Amino acid sequence: MARYGLVGKNIEYSFSRTFFTYKFEKEQRPDTYQNFDIQTVADFPKILKKYNDLRGLNVTIPYKEAILPYLDKVDKEAAAIGAVNTIKIHKDGTLVGYNTDHYGFAKALADLLPLRAKTALILGTGGASKAIAFVLKEMNFEYRFVSRTPAPSQLRYTDVTSEMIARYFLIINCTPLGTFPNTEAFPSLPYQSLTKDHLLFDLIYNPTQTEFMKRGFAKGARVCNGMKMLEYQAKKSYSIWKS
Repeated sequence: MARYGLVGKNIEYSFSRTFFTYKFEKEQRPDTYQNFDIQTVADFPKILKKYNDLRGLNVTIPYKEAILPYLDKVDKEAAAIGAVNTIKIHKDGTLVGYNTDHYGFAKALADLLPLRAKTALILGTGGASKAIAFVLKEMNFEYRFVSRTPAPSQLRYTDVTSEMIARYFLIINCTPLGTFPNTEAFPSLPYQSLTKDHLLFDLIYNPTQTEFMKRGFAKGARVCNGMKMLEYQAKKSYSIWKS
């Protein structure tokens, strides 16, 4: 029997445990998957010390970047992205970090193309947004980051005008705004300027329809939540653990 799990903060909402528990039961595997909800990344070594049967971990908000110093090796794609969401634990205890978010997003987005133009706004600048930017760059998108605390090359939410919305047809929410239980929250955008040519992609999957998505749908935009992305990246994570 092997143990797997999810490392994050306030992660009871996560679908990962349900996904993998069902997968193990369906395949009649004795493996287990559990949540490791820690208040600070400094608590991460305590998990490793307590469970010597751990073989793999997923990592979510807010530790996808903070976890890096605790790893022995990082896959080249994860290093290029600057964030890890999957850790393979070898029998000798070596921790190797990977990023499967970019794989999951690329697969999910491919089902929704083409767009009127390859232009995108990435809302948020955390670990998940870095994987999204990696994919968009590979797909030759023009994109901009939007943040409450922007770096010099990034936009503030107040910079996103109706004129800008008319130029950027893919908008990806990489922030936790709207995640259960705070489902009434949403990124501040000029939603009235959205059209049927826009696609709003929310990395959130609980709830299945966020306020961000609802406001886009009301203006005729196509909308997608993060469930397909999660499924794709979870399957990729498992293939890494078992390789």
